[in-house]
Amino acid sequence: MSTMGYRIRGLDPAPFQSLYGLDDDALAARHVVRCRVDGPGFPERVELRDMQPGETALLVNHEHLAVDTPYRSRHAIYVREGATQAAEFRNEIPDVLLRRRMLSLRAFKGDGMMLDADVCSGDAIEALIERMLAREDVAFLHAHSASHGCYLAVVERDD
Repeated sequence: MSTMGYRIRGLDPAPFQSLYGLDDDALAARHVVRCRVDGPGFPERVELRDMQPGETALLVNHEHLAVDTPYRSRHAIYVREGATQAAEFRNEIPDVLLRRRMLSLRAFKGDGMMLDADVCSGDAIEALIERMLAREDVAFLHAHSASHGCYLAVVERDD
């Protein structure tokens, strides 16, 4: 059980909604690939869940750290085609971060400079969140897949 309040949020779906329903040629012109989920390994970034076989994912390049520092970053992520509601978990770790993944957790100052980083299994993420957020100079954390490097979610204090 967490002693520090934190919040894990999925991405705002608004920037992706104009892609929903486009044909494959229109998506390709935007450097987006539509994928049919056929097994594990499709962590969704708006709803913060593993997508199920048969669902449709859009593989997009997303700037998850739009800061004017050397840490500015973008990477490929999956968004469920049709996702409309960003997930929010308070003092709870979503299954997408707990299951089958080694995670990289990165701590940033408010200006986007990295202060700390570590790797852990999903079952150890809560202790790592608490350790990193205990630092007063940490403004937010980013969770990434340690193997592929993909951005998964933002973690913030929930005061």
